[in-house]
Amino acid sequence: MNTELFSPAIVENTLFIHIMNVFVLIILIFIFVIARKTSRQWLKVNDYLGTITKTINSVRYGDLTKKIGKAELPNSGPLAESLNRMIETLYDREKMVDEYQNELHRQNKLLEAVINSLSDGLVIIDEHFRILRATPQISKWFNINGNKLMGAFLTDYIAIPKNKNFSDLNETEISILNDKASNFIANSIELKMDDKKKRYVIVIRNITDQKELENLKEDFVATLTHDLKVPIIAETNMLELFLNGSFGKVTEKQGIALKNMQSSNRELLDLVQIVLETYKFRSQTIRLYRENIMLKSFIEEIIAEMTPIADKTKNDFQFNLPRDIRVYADRIQLKRVVKNIIQNAISYGKPNSPIEITIGEIPKYITIKVKDYGKGISQSDINKIFNKYYSAAKKFRKIGTGLGLYLSFQIAKAHGGNLTVDSVENEYTEFCIKLPVAVNENVYYGE
Repeated sequence: MNTELFSPAIVENTLFIHIMNVFVLIILIFIFVIARKTSRQWLKVNDYLGTITKTINSVRYGDLTKKIGKAELPNSGPLAESLNRMIETLYDREKMVDEYQNELHRQNKLLEAVINSLSDGLVIIDEHFRILRATPQISKWFNINGNKLMGAFLTDYIAIPKNKNFSDLNETEISILNDKASNFIANSIELKMDDKKKRYVIVIRNITDQKELENLKEDFVATLTHDLKVPIIAETNMLELFLNGSFGKVTEKQGIALKNMQSSNRELLDLVQIVLETYKFRSQTIRLYRENIMLKSFIEEIIAEMTPIADKTKNDFQFNLPRDIRVYADRIQLKRVVKNIIQNAISYGKPNSPIEITIGEIPKYITIKVKDYGKGISQSDINKIFNKYYSAAKKFRKIGTGLGLYLSFQIAKAHGGNLTVDSVENEYTEFCIKLPVAVNENVYYGE
């Protein structure tokens, strides 16, 4: 037996190797245990991430009832709570959006019902006059199904005046090609939107009944005033015969009574004439017969006629024209305008105050101004006094039709001029008739 095999050095080396092997084995066992534990932890993390992913996908596709539970992982609680809070917030927001959309839908249906129930028709067109939207009334007038109207050209269904465009209609008379027996007017409104494309809303109104009613009214007024003139003129002539003593001597008291009757008769005749002339302007049948008029003698003649009326209120006429001026106008119509304005000055001016009449010249125009110092006209009324049937007489408990100034304004316009007013309440009122210097032919003028 070899005793070197059991020497202390060899035994020591062998022991060291065994110790090292045991140490390595222990380390391997430790690593194995750690790895196994870590693997389980990762599996839990992976499962939890899978749960979160599944929940998020459900939320993505609209299911906001899902919740993420807590896991046996560090810090998983705060993460689950944050995600669940975010889902709850989305759920609340979705409810708010749904409620808003439902309310918006209800409002749209209400607005559509209101628009569709209007007697007026509404049609929306683009800049090329293609129809984008139309109400049922439009479909009825055009005699075509509403769906077929979309994309069609409005010009295929409506005729408008040659000097007009669909973008600038304003109380414009139009004709609907499928309903030529009716009368229509149209207004256009530009529809402004963020896309900067031009769109227009065309509002169409059927005025057939209104037209028929106006024609009946105008025919009635014309017939009535024409028939009234005959007995009034006959009565005026008869009164003149009485005053001239054709039927015997008239006493002083009878003369005064007859003159008062004659004055009232003259006012009544003027009133009837104003109504008749207003109708003529409406019907566009009046003609202006112009002539050269020297204004000095023309105004003096009117003053002479109006002086007996002004004497009752003790108003004095102040008229001084150093240089005579010629105007080219219709004598009868211009006289009617000046007398009407002077009559107003007497009616609404202060008694014992002057009525000033002034003739002036501005480039291309002659002006005739009548100024009184009386009640004046309020700012709220000054823009209405030339309107048809508007009368300030009601304020002061006087009789008036509201046609005098309307007719005067129309006559001035027909001459190519204008009638304006300047007034301060309780101080003065000044009317200004502006007429062009010269037009050398008889011209037909309508309203």
